[in-house]
Formats: sequence, structure tokens, C-alpha cells
Amino acid sequence: MPRVPSASASFIHTLDGNFVDNAGRTLLLRGVNLSGSSKAPVNQPSQVLDGFWEEAKIGSESFIGRPLKLDEADEHLARLRGWGFNMLRFPVTWEALEHEGPGKYDHDFMDYTIEILRKCKAHGFKVYLNPHQDTWSRFSGGSGAPYWTLAACGFNPCAFSATQAAIIHCEYPTPASRNPAEMPAMIWSTNYGKLVSQTMFALFFGGSTFAPKCIIDGVNIQEYLQTHFANAFAKLAQRVAAAGDLLDEVVIGWDSMNEPAEGLISWDDLNVYPQQQGSTLKKGTVPSPAQSFRLGMGQVQTLDNYSFGSMGPKRDGSVTIDPNGVKAWADPSTEPGNIHPRWGWRRDPGWTLGKCIWALHNVWDVESGYVLQPNYFAHVPGTQEPVHFLRAFFLPQYTLYLKAIRAHHPQAIAFVQPPVFAQPPSIPEELLLGRACYSTHYYDGLTLVTRHWNWFNADALGLIRGKYSTQLQALRIGERAIRSSLQTQLGYLKADATQLGALPPTGPARYPTIIGEIGTPFDMDAKRSYGYTDGGKYKGDYSRQERALDASLNAADGENCLNWTVWTYCPDSSHPWGDGWNMEDLSLWCSDDLRAGEAERVPALRIPSKFSMGSLAPAQASTLTISTLPTYSSPYATSSVEEVEPVQYEPASLLSFLTNGARAVRAFCRPWPIAVVGTATNIQFDISKATFHLTIKVNAEDIPVDDDDDDLVPGKKGLCKDSSLPTEIFLPLVHFASDACLSKALGSKARDQVDDSMDIEQEGSSRSTSGTTTPRVYTSSTLTLPLTSQAALLPVVFKDDWYDITVTASEGRVELLASEQKLLWFYTAPMDEKEDNELTIEVRRSPGAIKATALGLGCTGESRARNGCAGWLEQVGLLSEGWCEGCSIM
Repeated sequence: MPRVPSASASFIHTLDGNFVDNAGRTLLLRGVNLSGSSKAPVNQPSQVLDGFWEEAKIGSESFIGRPLKLDEADEHLARLRGWGFNMLRFPVTWEALEHEGPGKYDHDFMDYTIEILRKCKAHGFKVYLNPHQDTWSRFSGGSGAPYWTLAACGFNPCAFSATQAAIIHCEYPTPASRNPAEMPAMIWSTNYGKLVSQTMFALFFGGSTFAPKCIIDGVNIQEYLQTHFANAFAKLAQRVAAAGDLLDEVVIGWDSMNEPAEGLISWDDLNVYPQQQGSTLKKGTVPSPAQSFRLGMGQVQTLDNYSFGSMGPKRDGSVTIDPNGVKAWADPSTEPGNIHPRWGWRRDPGWTLGKCIWALHNVWDVESGYVLQPNYFAHVPGTQEPVHFLRAFFLPQYTLYLKAIRAHHPQAIAFVQPPVFAQPPSIPEELLLGRACYSTHYYDGLTLVTRHWNWFNADALGLIRGKYSTQLQALRIGERAIRSSLQTQLGYLKADATQLGALPPTGPARYPTIIGEIGTPFDMDAKRSYGYTDGGKYKGDYSRQERALDASLNAADGENCLNWTVWTYCPDSSHPWGDGWNMEDLSLWCSDDLRAGEAERVPALRIPSKFSMGSLAPAQASTLTISTLPTYSSPYATSSVEEVEPVQYEPASLLSFLTNGARAVRAFCRPWPIAVVGTATNIQFDISKATFHLTIKVNAEDIPVDDDDDDLVPGKKGLCKDSSLPTEIFLPLVHFASDACLSKALGSKARDQVDDSMDIEQEGSSRSTSGTTTPRVYTSSTLTLPLTSQAALLPVVFKDDWYDITVTASEGRVELLASEQKLLWFYTAPMDEKEDNELTIEVRRSPGAIKATALGLGCTGESRARNGCAGWLEQVGLLSEGWCEGCSIM
């Protein structure tokens, strides 16, 4: 690693394709999106029609309470931290900031956000904020922009369902016969291929080029929308900066717009929907742009209909849509004198309301329905110059936005997210300024759309990028091939980071990559895991979801060694409505999955404000606590986080807390290197064997800095003569807890009493007496075991009320911080600057992998009795050992 600039201990750098702490250690930042619930106000999930249009038209909706309620935040954040997460992607919608009208900001929500961020700080998280959107707006079937942006572009949103300009959940399938519970999986994403989304993104990114007549308040609609978007998030950045204790310490950067779309820009032929698979899903009715234009003007159209099966999209007949003369475009009477009575803008006389803006620009003729310029968006109008969306439209908008953010957060890391599966444009270093990250997304599309973990899959990204001449070549059969394919696809994405900061892009990536969204649906197989099928036989069985999620997160391991933030954690997730948005159901936790009685038995865990990030600063003794932080009071802007003293607790309480309500927890709560002296080159974790293996490379440039040590090797970056900062590895109790811990956590009869001693053994040798007679105190004390090169040939066992693990390292010594679920690995970096050393460490659970049923993760409630599982003892209890035949979980 190169020498890092001096900064505070919590500062994070982006160097040589990695996040780096101020000591020079490479970091892996892994966590979750907090939260998918932030797409809509607290009392307005997407299925609720009551108040949906009424509040939108006056801009009265409030997002206070998103992503968490303040009085519940500590419990949720403690759970996330206990899962090992150190990074939060923090979605905030434009609507949440500016719903009251153009230039009218919700300062109360911003102050509320600051208090949530202070909570995140108290729990030791780093955060990057994400301007979130899906298909433009809630009012076009997604999330993101305020209602008034649609009206500013001349639309009548209340007519979107009738004209199929957008599919809106609360009006599905039609406003007259709504049944939102029957909305098909992922059908919302087809809005990217419909009139509203295609038009709004074309105007937002390219209005000046393709819609020069669209002038509002004296400027083109492109400038109007982009300026308001940038100003809204700049206002939030200004507010966060004014808080005084959040920039860089907590908020390390800002994402670009979530999953931006090209809209109509670059469309080759408006009469045709592309036949090749792209990033927009084909499911349900699939109109060409020309058909969308006609529908928007109230004309009857017959559309191709697609179903999506195990082999992907397939044409399934046609459907005729009759809007009955209803138009998606606002009537001229809504703006007397070209001035909007509610929002106040003045529309240029040349922009005639009531008419499709693409007809206004002579792209098509309304009377005949004929498309006059089918390739209008494929070339710069009036020329034959091909359109390059990323370079000519995405990059200028991103530049405007990033400069607005950095006016208030100068050291912000620029998280760059191009359209889904698109490679980012070459972005000059003058814009990135040495602080950037490629923030792409990845989902296993087949599993996401079919809601089933299949025995086959495909290299979808390779297919989209033209790596195969036929679909058959991209096919992958069997779980091993699928897992390998997913890892290869994430490798493609990691390689895209070379586009950032180099013109032309050459050599290794200068900046790190984070998979900003990755996850799996939990409502698989007709909500089988919720007990909705087979007479409830499989209630609580998340084995299929575990396999799917493990395959995705395993893809980020291996040689990829990627950062990620899983989608998502929703505090109000439910079985009937999922994440409360368009029937998506990807939350890692759900209150409907809480074990009966256990929430009352196990106190909520809290973390004091002094909690050490560990991975982002030199390791310190710190601990999760069972305590209560002070309650926040209004107004939000004047409250603050008070420090509390740590309270000791037992490992069993922690394990019970971390598994209660969690879904597929063994897949996402996994071991990984938090901070590495050197660079991680290979990460392997086998759930079925509870075995973790890490390979790193280290050289003289990787010697960490320890500013607090007075005994440094002269001329080196910071190596102490006798020690150095460690590599830190998260070791989750979920995988490595001792039998004693499991027994206490889940109430097994097998062992009512546990030995409060620490056993240290070397396999093949006599038992060590070190620490065996000292009672175990439940604090953040450490266990140190020296390892020499010779001793490393013999595995070492740590065994107590917390862990039962065997550690094998190629060299060095280790310390176990049990209460932080962390293993510290100390070793010496080579002094020869030309030398690269490869080191390895392996950790495995000595008795073998913990069965999911032993964690209370199998069938629940009455189904246990039907499946032959032992009932829970009193409030909690422990499932019978071995297989639960009904659960198919081991």
C-alpha cells in the first residue's frame, strides 16, 4: 500500500483499488441498505391507496420515521452491528427532501436524519448516502422524485394506470378493480420500459438535446430538474456538515442517483422493442415506445404480452389496452395563463399542455399515429452523430451533482453508479480527486424474478455484454457451476472500476468497488417459508433462501474480495406485504419471524457511543452492552447522543438476540477480514463445514502506522520493533459458538450448567494449563496465543462459553476478542521492499458446523410438532438434534 495522508483515526482513504484506514490497513466495508422502507412515508406503503394522490397533490407527505423510529433505532442498529456489519448504505429519496414544492425543503426531516446518523455513529457505523429512485417516482410506480416533477413535465399522474404509462401498486391491476396483493414479482421494474419513466429520464438527462421546446421558469426542463435534484441533496449535505460531528467520521461519501436509466436516449427504433435481453425486464405487457406514445394520448393499442419462466421471458399472446380517451398528459386548463396555481412555475408558451411532448417535437404524429423520426434518440438531432449516453449525458449530470455535494463535504468519497450492468464512463481524476468508489449492483436475476432457487442459472451479465453468441453457451447447470458463474460475474463488475480516474483506463483499478445492492427474495415458492403452503409444513424453513443468498455473497468472496451492502433491512417488514414496496420481500429481518416469547426474555442490546469501529481505527477494548440510551426529544436538531457505560452480558444473550427474527442469517452473518495488514487475495467460507480460510499478501509497504507507539522502526511506515497493528477478522457466533453458548442461548436440556473456564488445546499435544482455572468474566477481555512458524504446524483450539474454534495460521500470533466476535492476527511484514509474502489463516468450528435447527432457524410453532421436532422448552427451547425431515435444514 502507498503511504496514506495524515488524517484523523476514523478517516478512510481510497487507494490502489481498496478502502484504507489511516494506519494503512486495507478494509472491507460490508453491511446493509438501511432501509428499503425509506422509499415511502411511514404510513403510506405502496399498497395503500387512501391518501396516496391527495397528499401528493399538495406535497404534505412526510418521511420522518425513515429509516428507523428514533426510539427503536438502538435495537435495530445493535442487531446490525452484532451481525458484523460496519457499513450502511443510507437511501434518501428526493421526495423526502423537497416534497412541498420546488425549492421548499423539509428541514425537519433533514434534522431527523441527522439524529439517525448520530445513532449510527454511536454504534460504530460508516455511512454513504444514496439518492434513491426506482422508475423515477412513487407516482410512476417506483420511488424517488417528488410528485411535482411529473406535473412540471406536463404529465397527469392520475391517468398513468388507465394509459399504462406506469404500473402503480396501489391501483393494480386497475383503479376500478384493485388487488395489490396479487401484483406479480418484479413487475414494477417493467415501468422502465413504459412512457413515464422513459420520458422522465430522457428529459432529466437530455432535455436540452431532445426536448428544446420544454422551457419552464426560463430554463430547459433538463436544467430545471437537474438543478433542483442537486440542490436538494446539497441542502442535506449542508445540514449534515453543520451538525459538526458527522462528516468523514460517519458519513464518508455520497452515491450517485440509484440505478439511473437512459430512458429513450440511444433508442435505435421507436417502433420496436429490442429483442435481445437488456437490463429492463420483459414481463406482462411490453409496449414499444411508439405504442406508449399512442396510449399516452388515449389511443387503443394491442401489446405483446410476456411471461417469465425458468428459461427467461417468453411471448405469451397479446393484450389490448383501451384508455377510453384518457390522456397521460395534463389538460391546459390546469395552468391558467401558463402558471401552475399550486407549484408556481411559469411554462413557456411554446410548450403546449395536453399534447405528448414527443409529438410536440415532431417525433410522431398524433392523428395518424405514425412515427416520423424512428431513430430520433439514436443520434444527436440534426446530425448523424451517434448518441453516447454515459459520456454526453450521465457524466455532466453527475459532475453537477458531485460538485454541489462537495461544496459542503469536500472530502466526500464519490460513489459512482452508472445504469444497471453498464460500464461506467471514463471519469477524469480532476473530478474524483483521489476519493472515489465504483458502486455497482448485482442480483441473481433468475432467482429474483422466479422467486425460486433453481438447479440451473445463466451468466446473465456475460450474455448482456456479448460474451456469448447463443443463450445456451451462458447456461450453468448445478449449484457448483452456478456459484462459480456468480463469482465470475462479480469479477466482471470489479474490473469495471478501472474506468474511474484514468484517461484512458489502463492497469489495475485505482479505486475500490462496492456492490451497493445484492440480496435474495425471502417470499420464495409462494411464501412457503411463511407457512402459506403445504398446510404450514415449511413455516420458518429458509434453507432455500440461505443457499441463494450464500451463493451471491460467496461470489463477493474468493479472489474478488469485494465490499458490499446487502439489500435490505426493513424494521417494518411483514409476511403479507414484504418490505412495504411493490411486493418486494428482501429484508434480512422480519418481526413476523420473531420466536414466540424470546423477545421478552432477551433484553434489547445497545452499544455505547464510544464503540470502536475496530476496522476503521486501531483496535480497542469495547463491547456490546445491555443498557438503555437516553430518549431523544423534539426538536430533532437540538438532541444529541449521550455516552453510557458498558454493561456486561452473556454470550448466550447475544446469540439469541442476533438470530431472533433473522432470515437466512447463516448466509449473511459470515466471517470476513475487516482490516488487513497487507491485501486480502482470497476469502473462502464453507457454511456446511463452518470453515473460513483467508489468504493475504504483505510486503514492506504494508507496515501499518501506529501513531501512539514511541518505539518504531526507523525509516518504516510505523512497524513497532515488537508488534504491529493486527489484521482483524470477524468471527460470528452464529457459526462458531461453542455448544455451551448454544445450550444457554436456546434452552437445551443437554447442558443446564456450563463450565466458566477457558480451555486452550493444541491438537496432538497435552492440554495447556494457561487460563484453565481462571473464571471467565463476560467483558471484552482478550485471549492471546503466540504462534511461531513451527507452532503454526499444529492447530490451536480456543474453547469457552463463547467459542469453540480451531485456528491454524502460517505465522504470527492471534488474540480473540470474544465479546466483539473478532480475531486479531499479528504478524511481521517483510523488511525487504521488493518481497511479497503470502500468509494464510484458517478458522473452523472444532465440533463441526452448527445446524440451522440448533439456532432456532428451522420450522416454527405448530409445524414443529407435525414435523416431529421437539417443542421449545418453556419460552425458547431447542429443536431436537439431527435432521428435521419437514424442514430440510441441517
